[in-house]
Amino acid sequence: MRRMSSEPRNSRIQREVVQLILDRKLRVGAPLPTETELMADLGVSRNSVREALKALQALDIVEIRHGFGTYVGQASLTPLVDGLTFRTLARHEGDADALADILQVREVLEEGLIRRVAPLLTEADLDRLESVVDRMEAAGRAGTPFAELDREFHELLYASLGNALVPQLLGAFWTVFRRVAGALGRPNEPAPELTVSRHRDIVTALRAHDVEGAQRAMAVHFQGIEARTAAPAGPTGAR
Repeated sequence: MRRMSSEPRNSRIQREVVQLILDRKLRVGAPLPTETELMADLGVSRNSVREALKALQALDIVEIRHGFGTYVGQASLTPLVDGLTFRTLARHEGDADALADILQVREVLEEGLIRRVAPLLTEADLDRLESVVDRMEAAGRAGTPFAELDREFHELLYASLGNALVPQLLGAFWTVFRRVAGALGRPNEPAPELTVSRHRDIVTALRAHDVEGAQRAMAVHFQGIEARTAAPAGPTGAR
């Protein structure tokens, strides 16, 4: 007797479509076989194909262009961001621990990454980081929020690793943090000069080839964020 799989039928079809993309080495933007061809290849009904494709579209694995066909999607981390945001808010229901959980993951990532990237940074890389800090300082003096410059600093810091997944992951956790912080009304905005100082300390340590010092400076930076997330609710700001 044939053993029945416990895997849901729609999940199995999704997995088979993904495997077809991989087996045929289809790149982002490449057209998928037509519904009729997928029905024949997978031995399933048109409705089953459509349901699987809709589910894969939600994961950004495929892109359905009505009237044109179905194409390989960007496979971005948008579904992860949406899922983590919902999960965090639903689980903690306004508790500041929601932000602490996200920060803990990001802190572990960055403290480990800074040790790995430190030997790779050139003077030109450090100059670019310094330039971002200078722009943060100028924005702070002008009373202009500079959260995006803060984000740029952290993404630029690890660019020398040459790992495309790093900025995507950091960006995902950054976005989740801001969404959750916005929903909870946290954290209070720090003094701009304090944020600038903490970022400048990181660059200074890296210029001195002081890996331990850079790691400590990054830890202090995150401790400041953690302290603000535990404070009473207020407007969100740069980190």
